[in-house]
Amino acid sequence: MPSTRQSPDSPTLRPVAASLRVRSLRARAPAVSLALAAAALAAVAIGPAHAQSWPAKPVRLILPYGPGGGSDVVARPLGHHLSQRVGQQFLVDNRGGANGNIAMEMVARAPADGYTLGLALPAQLAINPHLYSKIPYDAVRDFAPVTLLGSAPYFLSVPKGTPATTVEEFIRLARARPGAMTYGSTGNGSGLHLSMELLKSMTGIDIVHAPYKSAGAAMTDMLGEQLQAMFVSYGAGVGHFKAGRLRPLAATTAQRSRALPDVPTLSEAGVKGYESSVWYALIAPRGTPREVVSRLHGDISALLKAELGAQFEADGITPLGQGPEALAAFIRSESAKWGKVVRQSGARLD
Repeated sequence: MPSTRQSPDSPTLRPVAASLRVRSLRARAPAVSLALAAAALAAVAIGPAHAQSWPAKPVRLILPYGPGGGSDVVARPLGHHLSQRVGQQFLVDNRGGANGNIAMEMVARAPADGYTLGLALPAQLAINPHLYSKIPYDAVRDFAPVTLLGSAPYFLSVPKGTPATTVEEFIRLARARPGAMTYGSTGNGSGLHLSMELLKSMTGIDIVHAPYKSAGAAMTDMLGEQLQAMFVSYGAGVGHFKAGRLRPLAATTAQRSRALPDVPTLSEAGVKGYESSVWYALIAPRGTPREVVSRLHGDISALLKAELGAQFEADGITPLGQGPEALAAFIRSESAKWGKVVRQSGARLD
C-alpha cells in the first residue's frame, strides 16, 4: 500500500512548515534579544571594570631626556606620589635622544592599556613637528592627553659684567650693537633658543646665537662672560642669581614667578604680550581607556593641590592640572605659536 506520509517540502505542507519556522523564530527572539542586550551591557561595562582594576601592575613613565634633567624634577615626585596614592609603582624610564623623539615614539607604539605613560615638554609636542622634516609620531593623533602638570618660566639673564640692569637697557644695548652680542642655548630648536628668537622677533634686536651641547657648557661661558645673555631655568640659575654672578632681568611667563617674585615679566618690562615657558604634559598612547585617563587626571589634580603641588612650587614650577580637553587645545595653540617662530628663525634638525 503506498505511503500516505507527505514530505515537508510537498506543496500541501510547505505553508505549515513555514508557519512552524516562524513560530520557532518568534519563540527564540526574546532569548536572542536578551543575549544581544547582555553582550552590549558587558561591552559597556568593560571600561569601568578596567578602571576599577587599574593599575594591577607597575606603570611605566617614559621621559624624553636622560637622568638629572628638568624632566626628572617633575617625573620623580609625580611617580612617587602616584605610587603612594594608587598602590602600584610608577617606574620612571629615562629615554633621551633625538630631542625626545625616541621617547615619544616608544609611547606612541606602546599598548593602549594604561600601563605606559609619557612626560612631554614643548619640544616634543609643539616644536619638533616643525623642526624636523619627519618624526616617528604624530603629536596630535598618536597620544591621549591626560593632564597639564605645570609650567615654569625661563629668566632672561645677563652676566654681572653686562651693563644692562633692566630689559629696556638690554634692548637698548643690543640695538646699539647689532650683531655684536651673543647669546647661548642648549641647541637649535631648544626652548632657550626659540625663547630668544621670539624676543628678537618682537623687539627687532640682532643678537647672535651660540648653540651648545649642554646647559652646563653654556652656563660656564655665561659665567665667564663669553656670552652676553641667555635664557636660563630657575633650577640652573637660582644659585648664581643669589650669588650675584648672574642678573635675572625678566621672567618669560605671563605672571611673575612665585620663586622670584621681585623679577618682572617681559610683558611687564615693556615687551607686551611676550610669553614663553617650559611646560610638562602627561600623555598616554592613543586609545587608552577614557576611564583610566579620567582616573589619572583626578588623582593628579588632587595631588597637585597637596604635597606634589608644594614640591613643584619649591622647585620653581607652577602646578596647573588642566584636563584632557584643555591640554589638547593647549598643545594645538603652542604648536601654532612655536611653528611660526621656528620658520622665522630658520632652525632645522634632520
